[in-house]
Amino acid sequence: MAVLRPRVMGIVNVTPDSFSDGGRHDTVEAAIAHGLELVRQGADILDIGGESTRPGAEPVSIEDEVMRTAPVVAGLRALWDGPISIDTMKPEVAAAAVGAGANIWNDVTALGFSPASLPTAVDLGCDVVLMHMKGEPRTMQDAPHYDDVVSEVVDWLAVRAGEVMAAGVAPDKLWLDPGIGFGKTLAHNMALTANLERLGATGLPVLYAASRKRTIAAIDPTAIQATDRLGGSLALALEAARRGAQIIRVHDVRETVQALSVQAAVMAAG
Repeated sequence: MAVLRPRVMGIVNVTPDSFSDGGRHDTVEAAIAHGLELVRQGADILDIGGESTRPGAEPVSIEDEVMRTAPVVAGLRALWDGPISIDTMKPEVAAAAVGAGANIWNDVTALGFSPASLPTAVDLGCDVVLMHMKGEPRTMQDAPHYDDVVSEVVDWLAVRAGEVMAAGVAPDKLWLDPGIGFGKTLAHNMALTANLERLGATGLPVLYAASRKRTIAAIDPTAIQATDRLGGSLALALEAARRGAQIIRVHDVRETVQALSVQAAVMAAG
């Protein structure tokens, strides 16, 4: 039975210090092999990252990030024709990745990191994920505060999307990400998840990314290691899908694809 489910974006971290799988795929060959394995498991999109954005993460130079990611993108593009995303805040890295075959720029700063980010996105003509983040990775979890987190995040992303479209990025190229865990407490993350429809009401597709994040351990203190958080990751993915997310970004592709497919089958039957 064919059923419609959200697209699943598989994470390929080419970093030594990612919070979840740092160092496991930090060579070009290992990262390409991992990406192809995620495709076999059902990933619709691959997201390639060369700089950790976990709380407290240290910056990576443009040169190092390009060296980590562009060959992986090129290697995957030679073997797979599906969508490939570059997870970076640096326009130079995005340009190198698109030149190597990527067609999505996933930016945690919503094209705000550099004055060159927005014009680069216009020139590249690729899809762009605009994510909300309060602060920057090294300090974003230092007591973040909102008066109304849902309204503030939705309004900020709507305004930013308008600015990006006014600069020349086509509306059908934009995705929005509420930034679960990026300058947000457990309460903020749960409120955003519970009200995800409000972000979808902007008319732009919503990407939801909570896979293995610390917010799960805040609910279940036994989930000390990131790899202990599969159950929570699946629960959040299913809830996000139920509330309209169209792309779910995850580490555990096989399990997420299965869970979303079963959910979609139940919903279709109803």
